[in-house]
Amino acid sequence: MPEFEPAYLKLFRNGELGQRVLKAYAMLEACHVCAWGCQVNRRAGELGRCHTGELARVSSYAPHFGEEDPLRGWGGSGTIFFSRCNLRCQYCQNHEISQTDAGLELEPQEIAALMLELQSEGCHNINLVSPSHVVPQILAALWIAARAGLKIPLVYNTGGYDSLETLALLDGVVDIYMPDMKYADPKIAEKYSGIPNYPRINQAAVKEMHRQVGDLQLDEHGIAQRGLLVRHLVLPENLAGTEQIVHFLANEISKDTYLNLMDQYRPAYKAHHYPELSRTITAAEFQQAVVLAHQAGLHRLDQRVRRF
Repeated sequence: MPEFEPAYLKLFRNGELGQRVLKAYAMLEACHVCAWGCQVNRRAGELGRCHTGELARVSSYAPHFGEEDPLRGWGGSGTIFFSRCNLRCQYCQNHEISQTDAGLELEPQEIAALMLELQSEGCHNINLVSPSHVVPQILAALWIAARAGLKIPLVYNTGGYDSLETLALLDGVVDIYMPDMKYADPKIAEKYSGIPNYPRINQAAVKEMHRQVGDLQLDEHGIAQRGLLVRHLVLPENLAGTEQIVHFLANEISKDTYLNLMDQYRPAYKAHHYPELSRTITAAEFQQAVVLAHQAGLHRLDQRVRRF
């Protein structure tokens, strides 16, 4: 079997990756990098919903062994956590990162150095966590890292509130898309995550991601090389709309979609303000989500053991 080559190297060699960097940075001047479209000039220091200027802020980076099996393998997934997510989830379990200025502002060459260090440590991929608002900075870092020898897959690990225009810049760059599908009801999305029109924007983004990379492809060792991997966090009282989401995936994406139904919801951050979110999910609620996924025709479910 020929050695796998990540998608971005072709664009690097033909000069297109550099052009994508320029186009992405132009988007910062009246920012429409993510689906909020705040129109602030981040290059001049203006801040929009993400509270992030021209430099990306990185809270941490490390090989991660808690990701899905196809990502973590035996060498770990090379995670880079970006601060200031573009969502406002009231129950966020990573709110110290997603809702604050945790970490350091880094130049693209510094982010590139993190990518290369994670590769040197044996990680199977570079896993960009909460990247939606810092795509220009990521592309600039990727160009530098590719020039210096980066050659492992790129994972776009997103809350799913992504701009189609920005995703077009990532076509042929990202190898593995890993979006959340958080909600099926826009009113619930706005109440708990402060985001308007989330299902419409999220579903359009997932369709585009699948168009670009297709179903998840694994190598002979079970390590992900390319494709779509969807995460869905099961919420108490069926607030996430699991049935609608699994039907969307089965009928409008692919019945071969790799889906991680996540059972780890626990009250965190501001969840105590909402009685319906102030408890963990039950074993019955999670089992019902699994049944719904199978009934919809989805068969590639994450197989990790669930404990309640």
